[in-house]
Amino acid sequence: MEKIWLKNYPPGVPAEINPDAYHSLVEIFEKSCQFYRDRPAFYNLGVTLTFNDLDKYTRDFAAYLQQELKLKKGDRIAIMLPNLLQYPIVMYGAFRAGLIVVNVNPLYTPFELEHQLNDSSAETLVTVTNFANTVEKALPNMPKIKHIIMSQVGDMLPPLKAYAINFVLKYIYKKIPAWNIPQAISFKQALKKGNDLSFSRVEVNNQDIAFLQYTGGTTGISKGAMLTHRNIIANIMQADAWFKTLLTDKGEIIITALPLYHIFSLTANCLYFFKIGGLNVLITNPRDIPAMIKEMSKFKFTAITAVNTLFNGLLKNPQFAKLDFSALRLALGGGMAVQKAVAEKWEHITRAPLLEAYGLTETSPCVTINPITAKGFNGTIGLPVPSTDICILNDEDQELPINQAGELAVKGPQVMKGYWNNPSETAKVFTKDGWLLTGDIATVDDKGYVRLLERKKDMILVSGFNVYPNEIEDVIAKLEGVREVAVVAVQDEASGEVPKAFVVKDDPALTAEDIINFCRQHLTPYKIPKQIEFAQELPKTNVGKILRRALKMPSQGSITQTNL
Repeated sequence: MEKIWLKNYPPGVPAEINPDAYHSLVEIFEKSCQFYRDRPAFYNLGVTLTFNDLDKYTRDFAAYLQQELKLKKGDRIAIMLPNLLQYPIVMYGAFRAGLIVVNVNPLYTPFELEHQLNDSSAETLVTVTNFANTVEKALPNMPKIKHIIMSQVGDMLPPLKAYAINFVLKYIYKKIPAWNIPQAISFKQALKKGNDLSFSRVEVNNQDIAFLQYTGGTTGISKGAMLTHRNIIANIMQADAWFKTLLTDKGEIIITALPLYHIFSLTANCLYFFKIGGLNVLITNPRDIPAMIKEMSKFKFTAITAVNTLFNGLLKNPQFAKLDFSALRLALGGGMAVQKAVAEKWEHITRAPLLEAYGLTETSPCVTINPITAKGFNGTIGLPVPSTDICILNDEDQELPINQAGELAVKGPQVMKGYWNNPSETAKVFTKDGWLLTGDIATVDDKGYVRLLERKKDMILVSGFNVYPNEIEDVIAKLEGVREVAVVAVQDEASGEVPKAFVVKDDPALTAEDIINFCRQHLTPYKIPKQIEFAQELPKTNVGKILRRALKMPSQGSITQTNL
């Protein structure tokens, strides 16, 4: 497709970026630490780390990984942490040691954790005591794990405050279940030991893998997208090109509420804003809206990234409108569709537009963004970012003309190398001409704006997180008394979409509560069906394939609603 979108780029945005401007993410890290040494880099729970602090802590952690744990270039390290100061220390320390980072959702069940760590062959896991019980349950089935580094929420805080927070979490709020992992290594001790160890610089190039970022992709089973240093650098440079007339290197402050293990927040906040010398205000628990607003009130923040549900949650709290928005210049929505009503209310209260962006884990993630010059909500996902090609394909992978609906396909330096140890799944998402198939049905208008219409696959998007029906179906099918099961998406005001399960049962005594309780043992909370409907049979094709589309029609059976 001709790059018709270029004529509608904001002034100063180039058509191309240089993805080879840096050798690696380590080079970006080192240059930022040198240039912005005394500036604040990350804030959390009342404590701020400067770029200089982060330089020292990451050096110590990298030295520990090298000298004490004997990890070498290319080894995988899993990070299972919420938004705490420990996260950037571990991530950048791992990069300096030449390791590949495997981001893990801390809310995973033992079953989900086992799959990801076994598939990635990670030997080292860094987590926090809140999730140690999950790790303990999964350990017998994770034979490749050799090292477990255990942190506490308060590890980077002053001693008295750390003691108080850790005590309250464990004994008052009961957020730390009992656990017993004798071989666990203290994160604080690891940093302390690393301070006394030598660090050997590792040569990392832009073709090396930086992340194994797990996703269901467009086909379901969780797979590790191989994102190279060059992939991530390209997306950082694309963001830099897009926002350079809006954001500066003079000290931006971004509210980071989305989890850093999610590709959106990881690249946009943790990596891009670090490059331009910005301060990441880490929100550990964005579900606690009042506490989040209290933290936001301490800063004249200039940017925020979030999903539609979080923007909406903030807007519904009366205290939010009392914040100081005088410095706010960028509000970026991604992960799920931004709703018009939310965007309009956001701009009314903050006087800053809410721009919608689009991307995939497989594209590091950004593919399109609305121009910073956009006037109000336009219902599109914007224009392709620099050095990005898109086209619309039919089922035969033939390109379609302007304004015709088909599958959105992408090429660009931010597109992943492929799925880790999974050539068959990799082959499914790339055409013979090298286009990455997104699984999303879209159109492109004569100005180059992309409009999403629907998903080609059956993926469910819950508050920006991908949920795949076959994963939930596999779990429910294991429950005794279930004959057949199918899962589809249903609309939800709070989350956008939620899973709904249709179940044909063998055991008349089987209840919706039985199914939900079983799911709780095996699935992360946002994957658990919010509705259960029992049916006499499921609609099928003449070859026996379940027709999920038919199940999305108005229900004729008995529905059991379950609110988690």
